[in-house]
Amino acid sequence: MTNIIVAFPKEEIAGNIKKALLQNGFSVESVCTTGAQVLQSANRLDSGILVCGYRFVDMMCTELQEYLPPHFEMLLIASKTNCEELAIQNIVSLSTPLKVHELLQTLEMMEYTITRKRKKERAKPKERSEEDRQLIDQAKRLLMERNNLSEDEAHRYMQKRSMDNGTGLAETAQMILSLLTL
Repeated sequence: MTNIIVAFPKEEIAGNIKKALLQNGFSVESVCTTGAQVLQSANRLDSGILVCGYRFVDMMCTELQEYLPPHFEMLLIASKTNCEELAIQNIVSLSTPLKVHELLQTLEMMEYTITRKRKKERAKPKERSEEDRQLIDQAKRLLMERNNLSEDEAHRYMQKRSMDNGTGLAETAQMILSLLTL
């Protein structure tokens, strides 16, 4: 479940939104009345959705967005004019008067988007360090020389051994080098 922070300058409004979210199965991590409180909570959580108003005592929502951790999305609830003003700044917004079902649908959509982004990031192949690449290349060259393999065959051999042993490719390369250079 996604972390949600509710932030409005008036505590009564924040409380009403928190209540609506809790009644509909969302988990609210904290309720804030200033931008500084939001940033403190957001930095503790590292990712989530901020449901907030347009202006706080200490900053505007645009400033707040700049300082939020990178994996935080903002849902602005403000007047129609303020929402239109911020339409191009990558902030999801709902205009007042607010309908609860619109709020819930928007949060569900934002949660789905965040989940998709996380899956995409996890699916990206991890970058190998220069040391690991050199180790793998060295092991491939040794296999190519000793066993008359092509580079592809040596690589496939190392991949197979890596999968069979449940080790990483760099660790397998290290084992091959230590065994074949005795």
